[in-house]
Amino acid sequence: MSHTASAHDPSGAPSGATADEVAQTAQTPQIADIADIAETAQAATDAQAATAAQGAEVPEVLLSDPEVICDPFAVYGRAREQGPVARLTAPGFGGMWGVTRYAEARALLGDPRFEIRSDSFLRPEVPDDCLPYMRTMAEMNGPEHLRLRRLVAPAFGARRAAAFRPRIEATVDRLLDDLAAHTAPDGSVDLLPHFAGHLPMDVICEWVGIPEEDRLQWRAYGRTVATGGGKEFAAAIPGIVGGAKAAVAQRRRDFAAGAVPGNDLLTDLIRAQDEDGDRLSDDELVTLVWHVVMAGQSPTHLVANAVHALLDHPEQLAALQADRSLLPRAVEELTRWAGPTLLTIPRYATENVTLHGVRVAKGEAVTAVVAAANRDPRAFAAPDRLDVRRVPGSTPHLSFAHGAHFCLGAAVARLQTEVALARILDRFPTLRRAGSATRAMDPGTWRLENLPVRGL
Repeated sequence: MSHTASAHDPSGAPSGATADEVAQTAQTPQIADIADIAETAQAATDAQAATAAQGAEVPEVLLSDPEVICDPFAVYGRAREQGPVARLTAPGFGGMWGVTRYAEARALLGDPRFEIRSDSFLRPEVPDDCLPYMRTMAEMNGPEHLRLRRLVAPAFGARRAAAFRPRIEATVDRLLDDLAAHTAPDGSVDLLPHFAGHLPMDVICEWVGIPEEDRLQWRAYGRTVATGGGKEFAAAIPGIVGGAKAAVAQRRRDFAAGAVPGNDLLTDLIRAQDEDGDRLSDDELVTLVWHVVMAGQSPTHLVANAVHALLDHPEQLAALQADRSLLPRAVEELTRWAGPTLLTIPRYATENVTLHGVRVAKGEAVTAVVAAANRDPRAFAAPDRLDVRRVPGSTPHLSFAHGAHFCLGAAVARLQTEVALARILDRFPTLRRAGSATRAMDPGTWRLENLPVRGL
């Protein structure tokens, strides 16, 4: 449900307590260039500024409204059509601004006047010895962020991803083989805990270089993150930090013993530190390891949402069954249409800003409403339609964000989603739903709590 709040009198203080390329179709032309979108957006911005000066109101979305939980795309979409900025509120939560339209949201994510900072995240209570490892790359900006990102980025490029594909395929096949042990007498199995929930952790542990014998424990940590964190995540932090330290120590022992270096992130980082210790401290190394592994859990919800969406749209599933070459295109479309990110991590204004006619005071929080921007008709033709034939083009979706904080693991997420869908299509051509799946009560993340299926 959306109503209105004054653009000149936002109530309450901002909070960090919020949840963390598709183009034209053959049938329907769409805006072909970001510049065209930006020009259209600027005209809208000028109009917004003029009306705001007369005391215009902006839409308000109550995050605790059941309709936001059940159909966030409709609620955020209505707010988008009322204006490019909305006010997001909830009981006990001071509120923040949400940018709802594609061009404006994309611009926000690259605007240096808005920064991610420690307030953007819920900081768990942890023991003192864990505190040096709590400030992650995600809450850094400028040169500090760039220095660490440059060290990690080569391990997550498209080239490394392509070389890693056979290992992802083997992981997917192993997990699909294991489903038989979890199948109920009626032939149903829940794909969320027994497949989608394990896949990202198994892949990222291999990618980073976590020792094989430690991966079951990391799976448990991953489940904590994938189900929303909270007190359970805080309680797991000492183990997570300890596990990262142990992985670093083991790889150092491998180096000392003359073992052949692995083709993984740990090897890259230790080599970089040994070559130039000023580039990466021991604390930063441990922090990068645990943070990259934990952040790598988001494909759990992308894979589950993708399977669920295809089962709900049998004509799209049939298209993929008939033509596997559509899979890369389908992954982009499913990430746009059913990606788990509804709201980005909030950014904080570093100065007083007039944002599309709305006055945002220094220190106020702003988020990009991905659920609205990814279905903005100004950027995408027939945006509410799932179309696995949609051709990626000059308006990339924002599910992996944009700018300096563009998702580091986007190539990994795309690849494992593509491989998972391909293997499921190949091995289970009669896959179908076995009852209704349940959505989590989360206004910031579009995620399932279960995904029962038959046809294995």
